[in-house]
Amino acid sequence: MADRAEGVVVEGAPRATRGKNEARRLRQTGQVPAVLYGGKAAPVTLSVNAKQVSAILRSSTGHNTLFQVKLGGKPEPAILKDWLVDPATGKLLHVDLMRVAMDVRMKVKVPVHTFGEPAGVKVQGGVFEVVTREVEVECLPSDIPTEFRMDVSELMLGKQLRVGELQIDPAKIKLLTEPERVIAHVVALKVEEEKPAEAVAAEGAAPAEPEVIKKGKKEVEGEEGAQAAEAQPKAEKAEKPEKAEKKEKK
Repeated sequence: MADRAEGVVVEGAPRATRGKNEARRLRQTGQVPAVLYGGKAAPVTLSVNAKQVSAILRSSTGHNTLFQVKLGGKPEPAILKDWLVDPATGKLLHVDLMRVAMDVRMKVKVPVHTFGEPAGVKVQGGVFEVVTREVEVECLPSDIPTEFRMDVSELMLGKQLRVGELQIDPAKIKLLTEPERVIAHVVALKVEEEKPAEAVAAEGAAPAEPEVIKKGKKEVEGEEGAQAAEAQPKAEKAEKPEKAEKKEKK
């Protein structure tokens, strides 16, 4: 279950100004810009302790951890709703905090972790794949699960584990994700069929059809040209005797 809000504290301070320069100044002092919203109260812009928020994200309960936001007056129970991280440095850039009413059910996403070696992989040579890594549930803040764990040791080739098989106490937690959604399965290893070496060699050696047609035309044209060349001298020889006869007549 999630940690009690009373056990974790995040210190905050009102933030009157906004903008990139102000956000950069806050980060240099170990703070991070934030917004606190939800419930009946109006949204509040503030800055919070970056180390305390990072510790929450690294904890076993992660972003589902309940904590108290200290902002001058009475601490308010809250939860991390969203956050922005610098992809280059991994440092927090901004966080969204949502107020929590301990007696009101809320919707949260809970991670699903698998353990064990599937029999379909160990015995049948299949491949294990995780399809769904978190599910959505509705419950009271104090009943938020840290995680769901599923044993995949008996999972055979071609079989699946679905969301509906999760061990959930329906009296406390309502499952919102479709029960038929696959969490994990074991599938056959995909192997691309290789063509025989003879077929590959034949494909590489065989010229394309248009080239064959062009080559054939050239050969035919060459033969016709040769016949024409042979016929031309004969025609010239045939003309010469006629000229000689004309000269004799003169």
